[in-house]
Amino acid sequence: MKHFCFSVLFVLLSASFSSAVPLRSESYERDGEDWQFAEAYLNQFYKLEDSSPRFSSKMLNYVSKSSLSKKIRKMQEFFGLEITGNLDSATMKVMEKPRCGVPDVAEYNHFPRTLKWKKDNITYRILNYTLDISSTDVDTAIERALKVWSSVTPLKFTRIFEGEADIMILFGAREHGDHYPFDGPNGLLAHAFPPGVGIGGDTHFDEDETWTMGSKGYNLFLVAAHEFGHALGLAHSRDPGALMFPTYTFTKMNEFRLPQDDINGIQALYGASNEINPSPRPPPPKTPKKCDPYLSFDAVAGLRGEMIIFKDRFLWRRHPQLPDATLSLIGSFWPTIPTKIDAAYENLVMDVLIVIRGNKYWAINGYDVMPGYPKNIHRFGIPKSVRKIDAAVHIKSTSKTLFFAKGQYWSYDETKQAMDEGYPRLIVDDWPGIPGRLDAAFEQHGYIYFFRGPAQFLFNTRERQVFEINRINHWVGC
Repeated sequence: MKHFCFSVLFVLLSASFSSAVPLRSESYERDGEDWQFAEAYLNQFYKLEDSSPRFSSKMLNYVSKSSLSKKIRKMQEFFGLEITGNLDSATMKVMEKPRCGVPDVAEYNHFPRTLKWKKDNITYRILNYTLDISSTDVDTAIERALKVWSSVTPLKFTRIFEGEADIMILFGAREHGDHYPFDGPNGLLAHAFPPGVGIGGDTHFDEDETWTMGSKGYNLFLVAAHEFGHALGLAHSRDPGALMFPTYTFTKMNEFRLPQDDINGIQALYGASNEINPSPRPPPPKTPKKCDPYLSFDAVAGLRGEMIIFKDRFLWRRHPQLPDATLSLIGSFWPTIPTKIDAAYENLVMDVLIVIRGNKYWAINGYDVMPGYPKNIHRFGIPKSVRKIDAAVHIKSTSKTLFFAKGQYWSYDETKQAMDEGYPRLIVDDWPGIPGRLDAAFEQHGYIYFFRGPAQFLFNTRERQVFEINRINHWVGC
């Protein structure tokens, strides 16, 4: 084992979720224990230099609150929370999650000191193996995780079987020899040290976790790829779509592509790859920008008072009382549904969110995908010739759900669980002014909002006409 030269430690955190989708965070008085916990958290992760006076659980010093407020605002900004400076419930939930040991105040996606290897040929050595999967699977996961970074840079990784490598890889539990102990199952998953001599580059995985090659437990490939980013000099990214975002989100190994944000970060350190690939590759995934003038939505639905907007592998959550929407990966909420959605609606009769991809649909209650899904959309009475739904919207006053596809639409009675007679009908006949092909639809206060490309059409259902046409960006806070 190498000698210790660095005190900065990077740890991939695991995501934890409640059983129901929370609404707007409530701000209220916290007891002394909460404030003591917050003080310790902010002191560790947001460089809280002014030590606040101690207080009892029944008496809280006002000066203590105000001295923490600026750091709370920093933390809320980093995690995309409502910036209040108050220790509200949403902020406490984030603080209480298992998380990484690196401060959240790095300027960009790599360290301000630009820690990097001064060579292109990096060696690695696997010191031991987990008992959860075969040694062959471990070798494969590690090799593929390193290839994630070598495919976009001039870096080459060579495995050695004895002696000291640049990146020493081991599985260990609790205190495992580096004075940064793990914390047992479902906490800190792994950690890695930035490039340099001694322990620099070394990467450790918590053996108390359940390591897999699939979706159950924690996927070793995904965690290793994240940690090797740290071992090469990258810090955490604020981009929720980046591999280097702090939270763990499952992605199938054969579907994984390094996002553009990570490519930008690693190439800022090492440059682009020198190899020419003769076969064209799809462009790397990008995180949607809310102020993009060409922004479009894949699906829009309500969910327990919030508005859920799907775009590629992301979703925005928007509460009507908040000016901004929160962007997250779909997989961070529902890892077993597709990472791209065609249509969605809230079934108020069953109190579930229905998401549709192709000819399959899933029913979701809070964070739980209901058992027995996916099911086929043809169960609604939609013809088998229809293989994709363009948009869907639930009408609260009638308990009817409207499905739109290829210039036609159907009306399904959720109470009777039967398709209404006389459908399909043409969109152009019943919805004057609405495009024949739609991206999404959403009902609110007796109006239906239809979305096509960057445009939103506000349709008055009583007068059967379009009231106005606007750009869609305002829905996500732009």
